[in-house]
Amino acid sequence: MSHLGLVTVVVRDYDEAIAFYVERLGFDLLQDTRIDDRKRWVVVGPPGAREGGLLLARAANRRQRAAVGRQSGGRVGWFLNTDTFDRDYERMRAAGVLFEEAPRQEPYGTVAVFHDLYGNRWDLIQPAPPREGGVSGR
Repeated sequence: MSHLGLVTVVVRDYDEAIAFYVERLGFDLLQDTRIDDRKRWVVVGPPGAREGGLLLARAANRRQRAAVGRQSGGRVGWFLNTDTFDRDYERMRAAGVLFEEAPRQEPYGTVAVFHDLYGNRWDLIQPAPPREGGVSGR
């Protein structure tokens, strides 16, 4: 196996989710293909990403609608890496992204938790450089 492909985020509405991820987070819309009159294959990802992405899947039943915004049980479920934390933090705040805390330093990097449009928790993180002779974050 070479990499993780897509991760599903269950959403209420395709277009509102696309607007959030593209306009507020700055992601690229990689694919938006209509499958039938109710279902689309919608993939977004960070600009320049060569692997992986988010599959935005519209909730199709009551159980799935109940999971919107609570997919990781209240924990941080997604980690958006950056190489320039301050730039991306300020750009996202200016675009209306809700951060629940000020940036903080951790052994594994600079991090701040934010919410997507449904309340799912994400980390914006600039990983610490690997320590000589060891693995970063361990």
